[in-house]
Amino acid sequence: MHNQTAGEQPQSAPIRVVGTVARPTIREVAQVAGVSRGTVSRYLNGQKWVGADSATAIRQAISTTGYRPNREARALASGRATTVVFLLTDPYDTLFGSRVYPILLRELSDALLERGMSLVLMTASSADERAAAIDFAGAGSVHGVLLVNSRVGDPLIGHLVGAGVRTVACGRPMAWETQVSSVSADDRTGGRDATTHLASLGRTRIAIITGPLDFGGSVERLEGHLEALDAAGMSRDTTRVVESDWTYDGGYAAAQRLLQADPDIDGMFVSNDTMASGALDALRDAGRKVPHDVAVVGFDDTGLAATLEPPLTTLRQPFAAISREMVGLLFDEETDRIHHTTIPAQLVVRGSTRGES
Repeated sequence: MHNQTAGEQPQSAPIRVVGTVARPTIREVAQVAGVSRGTVSRYLNGQKWVGADSATAIRQAISTTGYRPNREARALASGRATTVVFLLTDPYDTLFGSRVYPILLRELSDALLERGMSLVLMTASSADERAAAIDFAGAGSVHGVLLVNSRVGDPLIGHLVGAGVRTVACGRPMAWETQVSSVSADDRTGGRDATTHLASLGRTRIAIITGPLDFGGSVERLEGHLEALDAAGMSRDTTRVVESDWTYDGGYAAAQRLLQADPDIDGMFVSNDTMASGALDALRDAGRKVPHDVAVVGFDDTGLAATLEPPLTTLRQPFAAISREMVGLLFDEETDRIHHTTIPAQLVVRGSTRGES
């Protein structure tokens, strides 16, 4: 994550919003600079035949008026794209209910700011939203799409590929790996590390709460968990695997199911921190002490984990590195190359596994 000094506000690439506030125009810049509108336009478009004195006057006028170029309009005129779409396949209301999406949005904005690009947020959870997103992404001012949370069987990726839209996915795009590049945390190794950590504490009845198994990341975390069980000589008991939905309520209900199926569970890997918070409450309500009776590991470390009681041991996702790599791939000049990049997640040990056992 990027560092920030006290009182400093993080910068982000501009996210386009609808508003009614009047903005300075080229005409006003020209009036203040004492040059023609055409001269200002040539200067803004980077053309060389603008005199040094005129260029200085224009720069001062831009500073005085607070003028900011309409980059989308200039892109349509020049053929240069200036916008990237953050495309979320979940409904809009999940954006601010999620711990992960706002972090990704901020980190991607920061990475795009360095390239002078705008970021537009769109959702595509319905057929109408998908159609609107595809139409917008195909516009001349859009460089490409950063796709978040695509499910197996979702037709969106196929439409984007068919429309020739540059697309980079956050998380492995299952069934589209040969046509769409992706960046993700190393979910499989993270799942393996979580369960290996539990086994190293002497836990022998380790369960998992997965995310939806039509997401590549959920499948990878489950596979890593099972591999760690194999390495520790433990059985792959299907009664200790419950699929859930990333939410607090889902984690609570999944933990209840696991305890009903096997009351002697002594370790639990939960595939995100939000579900883990529900699981911790379910264990507490069932009279189980964490970590004395059941040690718990989550995944994400978005800030929630450290506030839980006890503080949650979890795998820290490298959101800043993921975002930089996604943007780098989107601007890769060799657009025919398909890359699938994984970045290690870091185990952060806290009270949910550390303490009296």
